[in-house]
Amino acid sequence: MIAGDLMDRARAGDGDAFRELTEPHRRELQVHCYRMLGSLQDAEDALQDTLLAAWQGFGGFEGRASLRTWLYRIATNRCLNARRSAGRRQAKEWDVPHVEPPEPTRLGEVVWLEPFPDALLESVVGPEARYEQTEAISLAFVTALQVLPPRQVAVLILRDVLGFHAGEVADMLDSSVESVKSALKRARAGLPRTGDREPPPASGSPSEDAIVAKFVRAWESADLDALVALLTDDVFMSMPPMPFEYEGRDVVARFCAAIFGAGRRFDLVPTRANGQPAFGAYLRAPSGIRHGTGLYVLTLAGDRICAMTRFENTVLPSFGLPRSLSPSGTR
Repeated sequence: MIAGDLMDRARAGDGDAFRELTEPHRRELQVHCYRMLGSLQDAEDALQDTLLAAWQGFGGFEGRASLRTWLYRIATNRCLNARRSAGRRQAKEWDVPHVEPPEPTRLGEVVWLEPFPDALLESVVGPEARYEQTEAISLAFVTALQVLPPRQVAVLILRDVLGFHAGEVADMLDSSVESVKSALKRARAGLPRTGDREPPPASGSPSEDAIVAKFVRAWESADLDALVALLTDDVFMSMPPMPFEYEGRDVVARFCAAIFGAGRRFDLVPTRANGQPAFGAYLRAPSGIRHGTGLYVLTLAGDRICAMTRFENTVLPSFGLPRSLSPSGTR
């Protein structure tokens, strides 16, 4: 009865009733948009577009599908439009002073990738299907989605991650069930294989804590040997929006050696992104003030680091991290 009353009031133009109906879905819709777009900023823009479109079209919502399904239909199509547009963030040139990086192994395509704060995931509750929640938000998975065709991405997320039925997905995309099944098959085939890589330790487990502590000690003390000992043979390093990517322990070691060799020393402030350990990186200055230079996200495999992703300092506020630290460790 209460839900029906809210529906009637929202259809009549009551904004408070509309917000009460849609607020429980807001965070999961944001995560959905992030998976589709790979950028927290783009996801927030798509979410706002979704809620505006839903508000403007609520008078025509007949309830043949659930409100959640209807909102996902709008959000998915807003994200498909965004992916087809040419306004994605462009690659950025190398800009670290006094550091000459080694030749990259390759140049990455997904330069718009941004991390997603774990704090925003805590309230997301929804059905799961093929992927565990942590895998379905991991940087590797989100990056892989960005290089698939848009409709394949939409079908894969709606079917395998969110658990919608093929018929529901077909309705959302104004398509046929056969087309949805075909797109899902192609999308699954297009995802990279992780091979025999060991799974990461559980979040917050003693095993994860031990690896993280070793990394922090090695990075803060610029101990290259200790750092290299933590890396897998095929470790992968990327740094969007700079397209430089490095694959393999030797070349990643050379990159880190260039950073440490330039005299750059850091303090790391722990956080979490995409279900993975992450750190705000603060460059030490002679004045004692430490300036935020970026955010590092680690991907773990067993007791080793198999990937390191460095993001710009513009993402720090999204994690509640300051742009700089005083000598006492405060803002």
